[in-house]
Amino acid sequence: MAPKKPPCLPSLLLPLLTLLLPQADTRSFIVDRENDRFLLDGAPFRFVSGSLHYFRVPRVLWADRLLKMRMSGLNAVQFYVPWNYHEPEPGVYNFNGSRDLTAFLNEASIADLLVILRPGPYICAEWEMGGLPAWLLQKPEIQLRTSDPADNMTEIFALLRKYEPHGPLVNSEYYTGWLDYWGQNHSTRSISAVTKGLEAMLKLGASVNMYMFHGGTNFGYWNGADEKGRFLPITTSYDYDAPISEAGDPTPKLFALRNVISKFQEIPLGPLPPPSPKMMLGPLTLHLDGYLLSFLDILCPHGPIHSILPMTFEAVKQDHGFMLYRTYLTHTVSEPTQLWVPNNGVHDRAYVMVDGVFQGVLERNMKHQLFLMGKMGAKLDILLENMGRLSFGSNSSDFKGLLEPPVLGQTALTQWLMFPLKVDKLVKWWFPLPLLRSSHSQAPSGPIFYSTTFSILGEGGDTFLFLPGWTKGQVWINGFNLGRYWTRQGPQQTLYVPRPLLFSRGALNKITLLELENVPPEPQIQFLDRPILNSTLHKTYIYSLSADTQSPSEPMELS
Repeated sequence: MAPKKPPCLPSLLLPLLTLLLPQADTRSFIVDRENDRFLLDGAPFRFVSGSLHYFRVPRVLWADRLLKMRMSGLNAVQFYVPWNYHEPEPGVYNFNGSRDLTAFLNEASIADLLVILRPGPYICAEWEMGGLPAWLLQKPEIQLRTSDPADNMTEIFALLRKYEPHGPLVNSEYYTGWLDYWGQNHSTRSISAVTKGLEAMLKLGASVNMYMFHGGTNFGYWNGADEKGRFLPITTSYDYDAPISEAGDPTPKLFALRNVISKFQEIPLGPLPPPSPKMMLGPLTLHLDGYLLSFLDILCPHGPIHSILPMTFEAVKQDHGFMLYRTYLTHTVSEPTQLWVPNNGVHDRAYVMVDGVFQGVLERNMKHQLFLMGKMGAKLDILLENMGRLSFGSNSSDFKGLLEPPVLGQTALTQWLMFPLKVDKLVKWWFPLPLLRSSHSQAPSGPIFYSTTFSILGEGGDTFLFLPGWTKGQVWINGFNLGRYWTRQGPQQTLYVPRPLLFSRGALNKITLLELENVPPEPQIQFLDRPILNSTLHKTYIYSLSADTQSPSEPMELS
């Protein structure tokens, strides 16, 4: 007998939602199309909502963020359910801890907020692969997000009105700010533009959801990416210039929006909770743990996979993070010779080493060649970084790794060993053990681990990790994957460190860095009491919906 097919994610959500509505028979929600309105329990109703993504906020902070939204005058919270966050492998579901959807819904109820649930399966949200699980790409010929063409908007809206000539006015995504890409300037939207737009819609009787009301953070490897002429990965911070900052603090934009909302509906009594305590610490000197290549036996305990041609991340079931590709030169290359990958086949960044010596970087759309030398039998290592899969667009089958065999001179390189790396397990389980530290007279380069321990006197507070002089890499604090840093690229220069991640009252904390390129002469880090989100040389980008909402460029204020 064939094994029973596991239920899909939406089918799991339905009984879950049913459990949350024990009084469903006494409540009602109706779309009153004849009078262009909603009815909640029989009374006219308009929602003023805000988006918050539970998967971008530590569970212990959900209640704080939701309370601040309610105290701002909102009566609903809108959020997505990312399929890939809850079904990491086919038929394997995770609704525990920070993925406990029922717990989040209960917190929303406690905060007296209604819920607008958007379960997907595709969500966009600038999230890894738009919420679709990477294991879908284990079928190389899969076609994602296909649809019939429909380009004539006049015909589309005419068709809509044919079936729905009346109904409430709704703006389900009114943008309070905008997202950031690595290498571009930090995005903002002015307070005046946001408040004027909201007031105009509320005067029309419309229901509005503000995207985002609290942005949060793309911890770990969860950021998405866009394709706009080139590959554009999204930053670790998802601050979004939202009314509640990445650290959960009310901003001037929040108070301005609260004032607008108060003109149309009652605001809960009482003051908003104050900003959370912030902490400064350092500078702290980090110590060399060792090069990534020194830990291959631990990073890939089952050993490498052999293939004549390089295989993608998806082909070896490596969803996120890093994979090392290794081959050996079949002849001596005595003059600098071009190494390149045809058809833009580096997805997304490649860190190249010959006999353990770092040679440089190849990057999707950006840097297509390096020049190498080496003796016959020299070991060529290429560490591939998945920078986040495309989260927007149709048929975005964004395979990761080396999609084509690299070419050295005129020779296509074959006979590859592939090491899917379990970096998070190394950091969490092995690095707490004492390791023999190395010393170097000059700053090392290439993929390398650094770490240190530190203690916090008293209770501590939220803080922002600043990595001056470091290039690009990944950070863990007490084994938690804080996310990517790319100091050289910007605009984001600091990583948000929520207070609950830190041990206080003198207990030891550990920070670990995987620096992928170049270490500063003084390998130090600092913890600041405010973020630095706009360090690029460009002017701040002002997001606007139309010409009449544009405003002069405003300096970025750190929240």
